[in-house]
Amino acid sequence: MKQKNKKNASLAKLTQQLLAIDDSLTGCMRCGLCQAVCPVYGVTLKEADVSRGKIALLENMAYEMLKDADGLSERLDRCLLCGSCQTNCPSGVNTIEIFLHARQLLAEYKGLSGVKKIIFRFILPHPKLMSFFVAVAGRLQRFFRRKANKNMGMFEFPLLRPFAGKRHFQPLAAKTFSAKYGKINTSAAKSGIKIAFFPGCVPDKLFVRVAEASLKVFEKHDVGVFMPDTMVCCGIPNLVSGDYTSFKRLVKINLDLLSQAEFDYLVSPCATCVSSIKENWFRFRKDFTDGERLQIEKIHDKTVDITEFLVDVLNVDFTQSANAGCTRRVTYHDSCHLKKTLGIFAQPRKILKNLSGLEFVEMPEADRCCGSGGSFTLTQHALANKIGQRKRNNAVSVKPDIVAAACPACMLQLMDMLSQNGDNVEVKHVVELYAEQLTVNS
Repeated sequence: MKQKNKKNASLAKLTQQLLAIDDSLTGCMRCGLCQAVCPVYGVTLKEADVSRGKIALLENMAYEMLKDADGLSERLDRCLLCGSCQTNCPSGVNTIEIFLHARQLLAEYKGLSGVKKIIFRFILPHPKLMSFFVAVAGRLQRFFRRKANKNMGMFEFPLLRPFAGKRHFQPLAAKTFSAKYGKINTSAAKSGIKIAFFPGCVPDKLFVRVAEASLKVFEKHDVGVFMPDTMVCCGIPNLVSGDYTSFKRLVKINLDLLSQAEFDYLVSPCATCVSSIKENWFRFRKDFTDGERLQIEKIHDKTVDITEFLVDVLNVDFTQSANAGCTRRVTYHDSCHLKKTLGIFAQPRKILKNLSGLEFVEMPEADRCCGSGGSFTLTQHALANKIGQRKRNNAVSVKPDIVAAACPACMLQLMDMLSQNGDNVEVKHVVELYAEQLTVNS
């Protein structure tokens, strides 16, 4: 009897959630303007891959789930959640929220794969366990990698080909950022500002140099820094995979850690983390306790990207740290999370244009998605490669020495695509380039 009641309750909840999605779909006018900006449709030219096609599919979601849940999941997964369609929608349809809810419903209906359950529910919530696996992988990686691009220091891992194709990788850091620095809690000096530093998983495990450059910049400008030694993932991988339960768990862990100190801003060099904390935590705040909801709302108002923090909060005069050395040509890629979700695009350009020793030049389609999308590069690596090739072609067309970005996930994709094409172009975070000037002039 209890099992029957539980099943009926689940069906009632599913029906309610489906009705909520139906209400969100009514704004789509089928104008098709999303076709012009969708990076996936730009490759496949299939109506099912553009937002209009997916919305039409979701209007019959209950039927489609019963008929072919796997097929429905496969079609919904062919989306980068880049927000291009939402930004350009004349009707203001919130496509990202619609697709996130749809993926959540599918995950609840189908269940998660065993691999995702292990990663989302047993590894990500335990940063020390995560660091242990990364440390072990870091020691073993030299036995399984093969040089792919000597100039860029990129490698290929043949054993990963079934999952990632011929993708080129940067090696894991010998020691993670969090393992090197542990808990940080410095007082605000002349600036009078104290920040909570959220490095993000990729800067912690791969681009340690980006997290270290951030610390150097904070120190230069007398900014106090608070960082727990056990910060966990922001939850975006869980959310986009539909595992809402583990997403909420990660948010709750982070909220508890962030409550350990007072801070004026939460700053991250990862555009994806900034977007997730500022938008997704806030978007789903109603599902948390009153106290947690209040904390999420406060964090929402304090969360900023590091380029935004330097330009709009600290009002840094970048020419004061100018390096008068040789000129290198730099172009910039707009992260989707940064520009389309958060509206940040002028700030990183202001930094790059004011650092001497750099000649800034715009690439064509600077704000077109690079094809990263986190796990999209693994689950849809053939599509990611084709989308990334267009970004690479646009980048090298201006003959840069450096391609700059403000999102570590985009940096991984840019490095992969440049490396696969045999290019010899550096990929750096904007804050790295500024920190290098401080090193030269210190």
